[in-house]
Amino acid sequence: MDRNPFTEAEIAARLARLRGLLAARQVDAAVFAAPESVFYLTGLDHWGYFAPHLLIVPLEGRPVLVTRAMERVTIEKQVTAADFYGHSDSETAADLAAQLLGERGLAGKRIGLECWTAGLSHGLALKLQAQQDALWSDVSGVVDGMRRVKSAEEQALMRRAAAVSDAAAAAAIDAIADGAAEREVAAQCVAAMLRAGGHPPGFGPFIRPVSRLGEEHTTWGDGVYRNGEPVFLELSGCVSRYHAPLGRLVRIGGIGAEDAAMAEVTARAFDAVVAALRPGVRARDVYAAWQDVVDAAGLSHYRRHHCGYLVGIGQPPSWTGGNSVTGLRHDSDLVVETGMSFHILSWLMGTGRGDDFVSNTVLLTETGAEVLTKTPAGPIVR
Repeated sequence: MDRNPFTEAEIAARLARLRGLLAARQVDAAVFAAPESVFYLTGLDHWGYFAPHLLIVPLEGRPVLVTRAMERVTIEKQVTAADFYGHSDSETAADLAAQLLGERGLAGKRIGLECWTAGLSHGLALKLQAQQDALWSDVSGVVDGMRRVKSAEEQALMRRAAAVSDAAAAAAIDAIADGAAEREVAAQCVAAMLRAGGHPPGFGPFIRPVSRLGEEHTTWGDGVYRNGEPVFLELSGCVSRYHAPLGRLVRIGGIGAEDAAMAEVTARAFDAVVAALRPGVRARDVYAAWQDVVDAAGLSHYRRHHCGYLVGIGQPPSWTGGNSVTGLRHDSDLVVETGMSFHILSWLMGTGRGDDFVSNTVLLTETGAEVLTKTPAGPIVR
């Protein structure tokens, strides 16, 4: 998080493509507010995104990045593809952005605004639109669509993140034992992330006893792990905002016959998803490949909301790439393309016939689906 991870050519190509998409929408400029979008289009990698960042991209001329004035040193070091304008803490990003739109001859023009993002509060959007007369339209999803297919530079970052994930998982698994303190396992996991070259991830690692499995986004507590109590482990290494999650179920002291049998089903279902990931197929067909294995195992009553989702850039507080999840769902028409990367989850918990869970990051390359995270699938018994 101390440098722009992209080449100038990479950023230039993204901006050129974006301008083509904006022209097709018949807008003269657009204002982007999602931290993921600003990072993707400028390479600005810092923790300042808690405050609004507004990136103005005109069809002609240099983009303009507006945020707090105190970020000048970082932005001038990292960002070469946009001009920086900083506002004082007695004004808002909307105040300065509205002024700049007017100074650049965009008053009264057709301007797109990235509305569907946690990076743009309702109040800030209202203030911006009230201060600058324009024909406003919603351009949410334009940059999200661009981000789905990863370039060679992005794929390299994904592979580095996957190596960090594997190092963190190995440390956590090694620390899990009867009597091990939950916080000590977490400490070993996070330390391994950093030592492996990782940066702070969008989500911290989710490590908790299975008794708290339903608490989707909670993590370790102040307890200790005990024999017979499985431990849920889901984490992601991060390198320059790119994430490669994985998940495992770790058992302490042994594994029962039903759980062992379910682990075989989980593995077959995961492999079916990997085999189904091909260019041109739809997300619903990938999900069907997972469900077919589950049904064949006599679990036709069991359904999931998805068997994976797109992953890559993630800003806190998430590694999903924003405040929505693009999943491989039973009803999704998303077309799979080469260069897409997914967190694939084969989850069979609460089936009534045993439990297991495994997940990995998978990248669809020119030669097929590549599983980036290499941690052994298990069953893992400590």
